[in-house]
Amino acid sequence: MKHLHLYAPFGALLLFAFFLGSCGKDKKPLEIPAAYDASAYQTNTATQYAVRSQLEAFINEAKKGRAAGVTVDAATLNQLYTAGNPSLKSITTAYYDGRLSGANGWIQALSDASGGAYSPGAPNGQGGVFEGYLFDENGLEPEQLLDKGLFGAALYHHAVTLMQDDITPATVDQLVAIFGAHPDFPNTPTAGKAANPDKFMANYAARRDKNDGLGFYSQAKNVLIKLQAAVKAGADYNEERDEALAAFRQTWEKVNFATVINYCHSVISRLSATNPTDSEKAAALHAYGECVGFVHGWRTLPQTYRLITDAEIDALLVLLNAPYDGTPTSYTFATDPVNQLSKLSQVIQQLKTKYGFSDQEVEDFKQNWVAVQGR
Repeated sequence: MKHLHLYAPFGALLLFAFFLGSCGKDKKPLEIPAAYDASAYQTNTATQYAVRSQLEAFINEAKKGRAAGVTVDAATLNQLYTAGNPSLKSITTAYYDGRLSGANGWIQALSDASGGAYSPGAPNGQGGVFEGYLFDENGLEPEQLLDKGLFGAALYHHAVTLMQDDITPATVDQLVAIFGAHPDFPNTPTAGKAANPDKFMANYAARRDKNDGLGFYSQAKNVLIKLQAAVKAGADYNEERDEALAAFRQTWEKVNFATVINYCHSVISRLSATNPTDSEKAAALHAYGECVGFVHGWRTLPQTYRLITDAEIDALLVLLNAPYDGTPTSYTFATDPVNQLSKLSQVIQQLKTKYGFSDQEVEDFKQNWVAVQGR
């Protein structure tokens, strides 16, 4: 009995220490609210809304070139690109900035093409307006390289730059804003349908979403609410925070490339028709230009923050007849559809494989669900 008496307190201490250790390791599951907390959103996102406004002003100036006989001044475009703190230029990847700027950049190419007239064919002159869209001499729409290209090279680049600093509740608000969304999460870009309609990539997330609670827009909304909750809950929930950040990045990326599939479908549909009209050809080349912009803008983004590689982007750009290191032959999709459109089918297949899209998803990507559902 004496032997037991000596060791009983020690055993009790071991049990108590184990109990304390177990309590330290346990934590409550993260509580995720039903809605996003917008209490500090307006204050926290002044910078991101300034960037959004600057991009809209930049693109609206570029769009003036769609009107026959209207010349767009390159100096004005450059001023809009470089103005502000931060400016569009300052948040754009160095690679993409190099393609936009300078005497041979896309800004100058848009200016050179404006004021003229264009018809799809072998390069002749500086390009011009064709059925309401402005194309360069190669049949590529420089406006889309400025517009959709900056969704990746500037907006997504800004988002991942924010992710490299300490993640605070203000950071989460800023990610919502630069995505183009709002804490209301209306799932529509239609001004008459929402007080704070979706813009930029959130607009395209809405277009790719069937509004059934399962699509890309819903995924982005849910993961941003989870991210906000995890950040507010503190360091014990850093794992949940990092999971949410990764899921948000992947959702943004999938929306981007699902939209490339959407526009590839559009080009194939229009140009495989018997004797397409000039209006149909122009609309197809416009959709094609959006494909190029959405793809090219992701080139050289930090690899840690994306799934697609530069090698895969380069292969897509070759299939799109717009190699990053060569002269585009974009016009051939309109002049030789029999031999060229199969390349767009290859783009669709490569993206389907890359992102694990199902056959049904690829079929669904043909639709703009906002338009189909009237929301």
